[in-house]
Amino acid sequence: MAASIKDREFLAVIGDEDTVTGLLLAGIGHVNQQQKRNFLIVDSKTQVNVIEDAFQTFTERKDIAILLINQHVAEKIRPTVDKYQQAFPALLEIPSKDHPYDPAKDSILKRVQKLFGE
Repeated sequence: MAASIKDREFLAVIGDEDTVTGLLLAGIGHVNQQQKRNFLIVDSKTQVNVIEDAFQTFTERKDIAILLINQHVAEKIRPTVDKYQQAFPALLEIPSKDHPYDPAKDSILKRVQKLFGE
């Protein structure tokens, strides 16, 4: 049976240390009974397959409503991000302290522009 929208009660985040720390301080952190976290801190040593695995895990979880990902991290797994088409969890690319937001790279914005013929 598919998860109900009301079962999706968490945010997940994949991002740099400052972004994840800020969001954890804001209260989004969660560790479930299987010791699975709803966040991944990415640094220069984080391998692409680790980021892709976290993205896959978070997008398959039925308790996550929104997945926030720093845009510069999304660039590392751009083909995977561009393939993602589900409504839930909603995927939002966000800026980080050191990397400003670039609308030209946002997969969701590109899809919307294509939809409206821009």
